[in-house]
Amino acid sequence: MRASERRKRLEAAQLYLICPAKPRKHDLATLVEAALRGGVDMVQLREKSLPDDEVLAAADSCRQLCQRFGALLWINDRPDLALAAGADGVHVGQDDLPPRAVRRIVGNDLLVGLSTHSPQQLERALREPVDEISVGPVFATPTKPGRPAAGLAYVRHAARHASGRPWFAIGGIDRASVHSVVTAGAHRIAVVRAICDADDPERAASELRSALGRR
Repeated sequence: MRASERRKRLEAAQLYLICPAKPRKHDLATLVEAALRGGVDMVQLREKSLPDDEVLAAADSCRQLCQRFGALLWINDRPDLALAAGADGVHVGQDDLPPRAVRRIVGNDLLVGLSTHSPQQLERALREPVDEISVGPVFATPTKPGRPAAGLAYVRHAARHASGRPWFAIGGIDRASVHSVVTAGAHRIAVVRAICDADDPERAASELRSALGRR
């Protein structure tokens, strides 16, 4: 896929699923396919404990599904694995490789995303060669233990200052809280448990997508 097409799809994306290679409640392929059917348009494989060959196998399964549904596949933290897996992008955190170093590794064809947790980090991110920014955690979440919630105030700040770059509110967002996040100014969200731990991932994704509306 050309870089221009990837960026076009990123601009249109609203619902971003982040999942491990071995989800607790569902087989990975079953989960991802259900989520894509429900309206997820980006999938990030976030796996920090498995050997690289197992991560690549999981990524290959996700890549085939994402291609079928016209969705983007991201790999967390590892630009080398993103390239090896044929992914569309790599997402890094504040303590990972700096975005400029990631960009030198992956070139201009792959997308680069960056996590931010404060207005100061967001301001710096907007000066970096990144295509996508995550904003959060909006609410406390066990997927980021020890990290205080940035709150809806940070979402409102991003809505005012980051409108020129695709950004996703993230952290503890679910069906009960998504409306408050949208009201604060988010048009895009990223979720983990709201879909991964749902009994019906397709329905969970569909409900979140409906709450976001169509842009």
